[in-house]
Amino acid sequence: MSLINEYRATEEAIKELQARLKNLSEDDKLQTELEFEGKLRTLMGEYQKSLRDIIALLDPEAKLNKAPRPATGKVTGTKRARKVKQYKNPHNGEVIETKGGNHKTLKEWKAKWGGDVVESWASFLG
Repeated sequence: MSLINEYRATEEAIKELQARLKNLSEDDKLQTELEFEGKLRTLMGEYQKSLRDIIALLDPEAKLNKAPRPATGKVTGTKRARKVKQYKNPHNGEVIETKGGNHKTLKEWKAKWGGDVVESWASFLG
């Protein structure tokens, strides 16, 4: 698209958006919602409540996507330890125990017999 065509298309899009914005700003439903939101935020500030607090109050069983943040600001969780896997090669009886897939012999086996086949040889320990 030439630069002048892009300019005209952008100009037209701006005009359409301005008309849409004007229609929305004149809508009584929008005005009512904006007024409600303003009053609700003022009330939340007055009582020092967050949106999470309001949701928990109105719908205690609601599941939020994010877990509440710890008050200290630090995350105190730890990484889950990986389980030990034992691989037993049925071709030569060799056994490997590892927590991850970055094992030299395991990589060789996967290259030779394929990852899916080698994973079928695995069993979890403790």
